[in-house]
Amino acid sequence: MMASNLFLVLAFSLLLQQGTTSMIHLNSNRYENLVIAINPDVPEDEKIIDKIKEMVSEASMYLFQATEKRFYFGNVSILIPTTWQSEASYLIPKLESYDKADVIVADPFVKYGDDPYTLQFGDCGTMGRYIHFTPNFFSDKSLDQYGPRGRVFVHEWAHFRWGVFDEYDMNNPFYFSSQKTIEATRVIVNQGGSYIERLCRSDDQTGLYEAKCVFIPKQDQEEKSSLMFMQSLDSQSKTEQNKNKTSSR
Repeated sequence: MMASNLFLVLAFSLLLQQGTTSMIHLNSNRYENLVIAINPDVPEDEKIIDKIKEMVSEASMYLFQATEKRFYFGNVSILIPTTWQSEASYLIPKLESYDKADVIVADPFVKYGDDPYTLQFGDCGTMGRYIHFTPNFFSDKSLDQYGPRGRVFVHEWAHFRWGVFDEYDMNNPFYFSSQKTIEATRVIVNQGGSYIERLCRSDDQTGLYEAKCVFIPKQDQEEKSSLMFMQSLDSQSKTEQNKNKTSSR
């Protein structure tokens, strides 16, 4: 357990502009008391704090859009290690702690590297334990790999808060459709894209594309998709409301 005297708190509020152990609660469609904690082992970098604030602000707008104006983020607290330079705006933690944080910024976990992930133990619909980001995720070069951070956060938020799972399968990326054609595993079959590896060839044993073949969705297309597929696509704007009602969560 990490003692509270290891941290200071930077609190800020997000007001929507027109035009477990978690302390989070929903207040008039606004998520309050979100806690993001930076691990004391992370080297001091003020840019991480700025990037976190930018990410949550962007995520709030995207969440509002994706849930058809149901939800957005309100007040947010960032736990900052006391070894980092203090600012006048920083406060002493009251109830916030690293162990109870909803989001942590810490060194990579071997299994995931710098990939964002949510620790989930339960079945579908069960809230997760926390969202994990690495310091490298907040570097500018990560944008090319993961897309806008706000969208990544909303994708992980859906894992964390609503207990949903990814709508892609890294272990089984392709399947045979009822028309006997090879399709990439995804929610919306009409979503266009291309298959790359060289020219994708079929595996002699499975009949599907070989393991190194990757489906690349078209960035510019009309077809909508869930944010649990590939949140970086501009065509993604809604959650799967028909499958997972989220009106009170």
